[in-house]
Amino acid sequence: MYPLGAGAEVGGPVGDSYAVALVRDGEAAAVLEVLRRIRFTGWVGPAEGGWLPVIAVPGSGAVATKRRGIAGVGEALAQDLKATVLVLRVLADRQLAVVAWTGDEEVGRYVSDPSREPGAEEDVLDDPLGVSSADEFAEAAGHPERGGELAELLDEHLDPESVIESERLARMLRLLALPTWLVAVATLPRDIPTGPGARDLTRLGFGLPGPGGVIVARLARVLRRRRPPPPIIADPPQGSSGMDPWLM
Repeated sequence: MYPLGAGAEVGGPVGDSYAVALVRDGEAAAVLEVLRRIRFTGWVGPAEGGWLPVIAVPGSGAVATKRRGIAGVGEALAQDLKATVLVLRVLADRQLAVVAWTGDEEVGRYVSDPSREPGAEEDVLDDPLGVSSADEFAEAAGHPERGGELAELLDEHLDPESVIESERLARMLRLLALPTWLVAVATLPRDIPTGPGARDLTRLGFGLPGPGGVIVARLARVLRRRRPPPPIIADPPQGSSGMDPWLM
């Protein structure tokens, strides 16, 4: 994946954007067939611990047909394969999003800070949304007994001056016994630290393998940038506008 850090932010560290869909007990051939059909751009890694990782490029934008971002890709995989799918997305290390499906049924969505969603209104609240889905996430990951611990983790307000969302995600991955190297996928197309080498992953560009796919994906990316995916949570809570009511 190409690093998509948002650059330096006043009072906080630089962060990366990256996104992964984990398919439980997914067969590589079946997963690749779906990804080719929806013209996916990104990488498919080797299975680990019963999970097949699908890594989106770019992590923050549209990566497949019909304006699909990583959540849309996860939905397509779940519906077509009737599989358990867990989507993880980090934006500039300021927002963590999680979406899960069991079979073709969506079971939960979470966003650590809805106000960080691209295109969000100025009055969108920054409180974590979807913490109540922690039990469903833990069950989808095969560890229903850890739902309470996960809820505490997802509900935690991080200090943006000292803590990044990749740290929260790393703790989540350890808690649910998921591949911890996923927090480093922003290094692609270079090898992933502590994870598989780039040669061990299958690269797709607009659904096509090889150099031809890379070229087509670059052309398609221009159009996809103009049509970003829908937000993870379509209608987040909003606060007051801040206007003095006496002036209304």
